[in-house]
Amino acid sequence: MAVTLTTFSEADVADWFATRDINKAKPYVDLVRDLEIKGNQLSALVPGSAPQPYIVQAYLSQAQSGEMGIVSRCTCPVGRHCKHVAAVLLKAIEERNPTERTSHSMLSWVDDLRRTSLAVAKKKARPATARQQLFYVLKWTADKRQFGIEIRKGKYPESAEEWWKVDRALVTPPQFVTEEDLGILRLIWADRGHETGLRAFGLGPANGAEILQRMAASHRLYPEDDLGLPLAAGALRPASIGWHIDGQGFQRPYLKPEPSAEMIVAVDPPWYIDLAEGEAGPLEVTGNPDVVNRLFSLPPLSATEAAQVAEALSELAPDLPLPGSEASDRLRLVDAPLIPVLQLETLHTHGHRAWRNYPQNFGGGEFDVAKVIFRYGDADIRPEEKSEFITLPEGETIRLQRRPEAEAKALEALAGSGLQKIPGHTLHTFGSPPEGIFGLADESHWVPFMQEGAQRLKEAGWQVEFPEDFRHHVIEVDGWDAELVESDNGWFNLDMGILVEGERLPLAPLLANLFRSDPRWLEVAELERVPDDEGIDLYTARGKRLRVPAGRLKPLAATLIDLFDGFTGGDVLRLSRFDAPRLAELSDLSRWQFRGQSDIMALAERLLAAQGIADVEPPAGFRLDLRPYQREGLAWLQFLRANELSGILADDMGLGKTAQTLAHLLLEKEAGRLDKPALVILPTSLIFNWKNEAARFAPALRVLSLHGPERKQRFAEISEHDVVLTTYPLLWRDADELMQHSYHLLILDEAQTVKNAQSQSAEAVRKIDARHRLCLTGTPLENHLGELWSQFDFLLPGFLGTSKQFTRHWRTPIEKQGDMARRSLLARRIRPFILRRKKEDVARELPPKTIIVRSVELEGAQRDLYETVRAAMDAKVRDEIARMGFARSQIVILDALLKLRQVCCDPRLVKTSIARKVPERAKLDLLMAMLPELVDEGRRVLVFSQFTSMLALIEHELDKADLPYVTLTGDTNDRELPIRRFQDGEVPIFLISLKAGGVGLNLTAADTVIHYDPWWNPAVENQATDRAHRLGQDKPVFVYKLIVSGSIEEKILALQERKAELAAGILSEDHQVDVKFGTDDLAALFEPLPD
Repeated sequence: MAVTLTTFSEADVADWFATRDINKAKPYVDLVRDLEIKGNQLSALVPGSAPQPYIVQAYLSQAQSGEMGIVSRCTCPVGRHCKHVAAVLLKAIEERNPTERTSHSMLSWVDDLRRTSLAVAKKKARPATARQQLFYVLKWTADKRQFGIEIRKGKYPESAEEWWKVDRALVTPPQFVTEEDLGILRLIWADRGHETGLRAFGLGPANGAEILQRMAASHRLYPEDDLGLPLAAGALRPASIGWHIDGQGFQRPYLKPEPSAEMIVAVDPPWYIDLAEGEAGPLEVTGNPDVVNRLFSLPPLSATEAAQVAEALSELAPDLPLPGSEASDRLRLVDAPLIPVLQLETLHTHGHRAWRNYPQNFGGGEFDVAKVIFRYGDADIRPEEKSEFITLPEGETIRLQRRPEAEAKALEALAGSGLQKIPGHTLHTFGSPPEGIFGLADESHWVPFMQEGAQRLKEAGWQVEFPEDFRHHVIEVDGWDAELVESDNGWFNLDMGILVEGERLPLAPLLANLFRSDPRWLEVAELERVPDDEGIDLYTARGKRLRVPAGRLKPLAATLIDLFDGFTGGDVLRLSRFDAPRLAELSDLSRWQFRGQSDIMALAERLLAAQGIADVEPPAGFRLDLRPYQREGLAWLQFLRANELSGILADDMGLGKTAQTLAHLLLEKEAGRLDKPALVILPTSLIFNWKNEAARFAPALRVLSLHGPERKQRFAEISEHDVVLTTYPLLWRDADELMQHSYHLLILDEAQTVKNAQSQSAEAVRKIDARHRLCLTGTPLENHLGELWSQFDFLLPGFLGTSKQFTRHWRTPIEKQGDMARRSLLARRIRPFILRRKKEDVARELPPKTIIVRSVELEGAQRDLYETVRAAMDAKVRDEIARMGFARSQIVILDALLKLRQVCCDPRLVKTSIARKVPERAKLDLLMAMLPELVDEGRRVLVFSQFTSMLALIEHELDKADLPYVTLTGDTNDRELPIRRFQDGEVPIFLISLKAGGVGLNLTAADTVIHYDPWWNPAVENQATDRAHRLGQDKPVFVYKLIVSGSIEEKILALQERKAELAAGILSEDHQVDVKFGTDDLAALFEPLPD
């Protein structure tokens, strides 16, 4: 019974299409629409990856053998006999038999199972030992008549490299060449003279069959178009002989295996290659082998010659099919209008000769070409082919009615586009050089051609085809949008997308690829130089090339670049709600509109206005008139609480951070919100100050001080109090008891104390349960940006990323590379959560502060001692760095610098017999010349040194000079007594160690501050100075810094200035000083004294 479009079955479809094509077609069956059958022709629309559905046409055709085949056309890039055609045929069967319909979900399940099985099979196919070995890759020419073997060496076939050293291996086999390989290599080498036009060893008729058999048995024979699974050794298949007409109208014999296979290798015996089933094996041809072999040695037969051969065969081999005498008369005539087709592609070459504007190239690379095809119905032919007989890919030979005038007109339009035919010898490609290809004058002409030239050709009747990933195919973006979706724990998913050809594509993975491939986007200075109108190419997963203006992407890179760190895929970015101001900034800068979650955008507006929020009435029971800026600080603290945020109150020393915080706590109590205590963690030196100010200004607050040995008996009273005070040294010891409770507010006073995120105190505070968190510090940034990260990691975990991410995206660019734009962005990010006011801005009633640097030169034996120590330490440090590296030499470096500083202060601080014999002490002499004069003038003096042993030496000199003084160091038991005596005017001089008295003291009785020795950190010195220069001071304050000229102390002074610039650059808006740090400073620190 003849097969028709109304009777064909799934078995027929299986005969017409490879198994892999049918599997690919099944997901498309339910998508087929507008299916129509008219007579012998079937048509339908199938949606695919293009914006418009593909048009599919198919009809049945009878071959010379009498078998029915399918002839098809599709507007997809494949063009014919594709998965879309198979889907339409399966849809036709489904509509014909609705009761036998298979559900789409079942098809999906089967497909998933097939993919899983294939993945498992591929995994099993990978070599178990992953050692170096040989792989054999089967290659073929475009007409599938010539075959060759490319040998590769490696662990896996897809990553293995070409290997050509067969002759050497046969003499001295390397380890990766096995005995099995040697047998194959000997046969390949014997056939090396067989020419195929491929970059491969040819498979000749003499040894080709045995080579294939051995390679298949090795399980290392792979087809070039799929290196995932090796070709299995297939069973012997029967094959019969058929006859077809070639392009010149001559007849040729061909082999028809059963089941059918994609390719036949002409070896003895012949082999089939069935790519659909992944098999290769020998063919058993029906008929006398000698006659068959001689048959395939015949030249193409004309009609007369075919008649003579038919007569001979009918007598000598009657079992073989005969060629037809008038075969051409039985061919189907294709009489259809001409459609000129231009197929664009990029060839991979290993070089090319000079042609047009292309210079000669020996290095190889990509070369863009256009192939010209004249399409008549379902037949394609190249312009240079003059034959009227065409053999279609499905095997049918047809007669073609050509239209020479239309062809000439099409070629004329093509010449006007700038395309010219490329001579065959120009490109150096693997295998046979391509024929009949065209090219433009040079590569730069392709972009305008794609934008304008291709359109002109279409208007002239041409059809232009190219793969989606053609590198000059650029798609313009139609629109942009973004959506915020709430995730978990205060995080949001930011889903930014672009609209392309009616499809919405996620922008995050496209940008992540761009930032990885183009370093300009990671450097702010480079980014600023990218013109806004420059076209930036983004590549989709399917290879589509999208072009967007740089101006739309630059704000994203500048504002969100750190969010792409560690981007592991997906379609969205994770965004903390604390980063809401960045979205508002994007909305202003680049017209982004964020749909969904209006509350986070409202939060963005509130955060941006956080430092200009409305006034708040102080609590009724607060017994201090707050200054205007302090009322503003109270309002800001209330704003943080109301929005469940955390922050840093970073006012200058002396501006009343404690008072503002007490007012905040009392306001919480009066409003009924302080239902749990507030836990305040502070340095030991501040316990007295907090208790004293709470009693004076907020007596209604019940304060519990957990300090001293008796504190253990008072842990049970925590819940009965409003404010609980503990210290950093006790925190980790008492952590278990403190964590038995939850708190309304957790406050870190002098929060820079926990700047080391790995310290025991820092670990403990992160575990305490509190509704709100607050840091108080006059110096949120002292030495480096890592301290800022540590505080924010406590306040807003995750806001600034991990420590490694913060270092990579912020600390290194700002500190090491002087990235001003990145510093500005960081300042904008943290500004809503930091309130910082300077004394000169808000406390203008403060008297002036004058800083005076008094220099002194070393002389005599003290100078010699400095140079001796300097030279010895310089050599020691250099040796240590050479041995251990800079990072691991810190202890030796700091010890060397300490000794130099001690020589500058007083030689007696250096514990050596030589140092004790040095009579000179230049700086102490200067101090003792200054102090009597200052005391006589009625000045009240604070003398700071970080060396308690230096303070002891100064005490000795003051005793000799009969000058009264008090001292405060870490060993002082009763801290209040020396403070009271100095404040009450009993003594004019207060000696204080920098560590013990640098914070928390109110010494407004002083009007003179002397820093005997400089410290690396300017913030520490400024804190000490502000013990005197603070609210309540009514006299001008003079600050003296005693410095040994030309020594390490001068270098410390210069380093102080740079650190101050770093802090100002992050914590203020308008600072524009370049900040850089580096190991280069070390050499300067060990410079000799000037002559």
